[in-house]
Amino acid sequence: MDVRRRNNITITGRADGPVVVLAHGFGCDQNMWRLTVPALAREHRVVLFDYVGCGGSDLSAWSRQRYSSLEGYARDVAEVCEGLDLERVTFVGHSVSAMVGVLAAQLVPDRIGALVMVAPSPCYIDEDGYRGGFTAADIDELLVSLESNYLGWSSAMAPVIMGNPERPKLGQELTNSFCATDPDIARVFARTTFLSDSRNDLKSVTVPTLVLECSQDVIAPREVGAYVHAAIPSSRLVTLAATGHCPQLSAPEATSQAVLDFLSALR
Repeated sequence: MDVRRRNNITITGRADGPVVVLAHGFGCDQNMWRLTVPALAREHRVVLFDYVGCGGSDLSAWSRQRYSSLEGYARDVAEVCEGLDLERVTFVGHSVSAMVGVLAAQLVPDRIGALVMVAPSPCYIDEDGYRGGFTAADIDELLVSLESNYLGWSSAMAPVIMGNPERPKLGQELTNSFCATDPDIARVFARTTFLSDSRNDLKSVTVPTLVLECSQDVIAPREVGAYVHAAIPSSRLVTLAATGHCPQLSAPEATSQAVLDFLSALR
C-alpha cells in the first residue's frame, strides 16, 4: 500500500531544508499542528501525517492487533520515513507520540536524528517514586467511561484536557477532533495510550532531545517532564508559559519558537 495515501501525508516548506516530522496524539490528526507549521516551514521541510485510524488516513489499513500497542504506531512512523526515504529527521511528537518517537528511533535509528517531546508522558499511572498524574482507579474509570459513551466522554473531557477555559473555542476544537474519530478505533487507541509504560524505553534515547512541558497540564504534570528529562541525559527541558495539554494550539508562537531554537542548536 502507498504510505502517502495510507497515512495522508502532507509535505510543505523548503524542499532543501532539514526535515521535521510532526506527529499528533490521541484523538487528533495533523490539523492540530496548523498554527505551528508556518514558522517551521520557513527554513525546514515539514512532513505531516495521520496515524492509521485517524484523520484522513486509510481506515481500511487499521487493525486492532497492530494498534493495540505503541509499537504499531511506531511502525507507522518508521514506514513513513522509509517510504519518503527520510534520514536524520527531527521527530516532533505530541503527547503519546513522544513515546512513539522513542520506539520509532529504536526501529529506524538512521532515520531519526533528534526528538522533540511535546507534553510527553511515559506512564500515566502513579507508582511508588513516580507520579504520572493518575491512580490506577482513575485510569480504569476513564476507560470505562470512554468505552461506554465515547461521544459523551469526548464532550466532557476534551475541554479539561485542553485547559484554557477562558478560551472555549480551543476546547470545542479538541472536542470536535475527538468526536470525528471512529469510536471503536478511539477506544483501542485510548487503551493503548493510557495503559502504556515506556519508562524503560527512555534509556535507549541517545539523540539530542527537547522536552517541552506546559506550566499546568492535567495529563502530563511537571513531575513527568522532570522525570523524562532526568531519564534522557542528552535532553533539554523547556517549560512553556502555557496551560493545558496542547500548547501547539493554545500557545503556538511559544511552541514554535522553542522548537526552532532547538533546531537551530542542532546545526
